[in-house]
Amino acid sequence: MSSKTKRSTIYLEENLHKALRLKAAELEASMSDIVNNALRTLFDEDAQDIADIQSRRTEKSISFDDFVTRLKASGQL
Repeated sequence: MSSKTKRSTIYLEENLHKALRLKAAELEASMSDIVNNALRTLFDEDAQDIADIQSRRTEKSISFDDFVTRLKASGQL
């Protein structure tokens, strides 16, 4: 665990808490470490999504209706 930590209270569903506790025992890790790693993964995925969206801003958009019409016209639907 990082030397800079912040204490927090979270409320978990009973089955999630049990799964977290069992996973921590299996990995010989703290529940906090597992939660921190899960949050880092989640936020990293969000950052990647944001980067992907920003890189595609210049792409021309197409409405769903137009897309379906094109699929029908090309015989794909």
